[in-house]
Amino acid sequence: MIAPAEFTFPGDRTGVLLVHGLTGTPTEMRLVGKGLSRAGFTVHGVQLAGHCGSEDDLLATTWQDWYASVEAAATRMRQTCDHVFVAGLSMGALLALKLAAERPDLVSGVGVFGATFRYDGWSIPWKAKLSFLLPMFKKLGIGRNRSFMEEPPYGIRDERLRAQVSKQMLQGDSAAAGLPGNPWHALAEMFVLSKQVERDLPRVTAPCLIAHAVEDDIASLGNAYLVRDRVAGRVKMLLLRDSYHMITIDRERNVLVEAAAAFFRDVAGTMRAAA
Repeated sequence: MIAPAEFTFPGDRTGVLLVHGLTGTPTEMRLVGKGLSRAGFTVHGVQLAGHCGSEDDLLATTWQDWYASVEAAATRMRQTCDHVFVAGLSMGALLALKLAAERPDLVSGVGVFGATFRYDGWSIPWKAKLSFLLPMFKKLGIGRNRSFMEEPPYGIRDERLRAQVSKQMLQGDSAAAGLPGNPWHALAEMFVLSKQVERDLPRVTAPCLIAHAVEDDIASLGNAYLVRDRVAGRVKMLLLRDSYHMITIDRERNVLVEAAAAFFRDVAGTMRAAA
């Protein structure tokens, strides 16, 4: 059964839509959401289709379903906000970029947090690095019941927080901590999405704040540089040196909140001045 985990925090008429990652949960965006709300923004954490339930719930969906969740949430937010910024973590960053490419009318700016086009971080086993083959496996019907299980450090540098999150995840609380593994066929969908987004990066004209951990254990800095070098909009880089992949909850989350709030306010102010 899929548990509801979306959240909304009130603010002014500048909105920020937060998008979690593959097998993740809106909870991983909640602390950033609270920080942005304290800075005055209206914030919504969307729950992607098929998430916060079982593996079967997730496998019943495709990347198009995940993207539709984001587009629908942004459309609703635009009805009450003058400007909408979309920020995502990991695969959520790809979905945010996809929305910016497809719907420039909805997106004033993008927060690209720990973008993951490829699982090439230092903690990824060599077998998982071959996961680009998974779309072919899915077409052939191979591996529907197989997963790459999460392993320490679970994207978290802070050891106390890591212990808390891993306990929730391994106890099966997918609404709080996500699934303990990445199903092969869900990863196959993600890799199809990543190829589409990579191809469409030159269509992203909205300003982008690209934040990435220098020692990201899941996705190397090359993922961030790919976005920096290919999008058409102006870019600001934020490199975090005391975090791993989950930068929205790890040690430098407050640094991320302050940078995002300042970036989004600057962009919104520029747009108002030009109107």
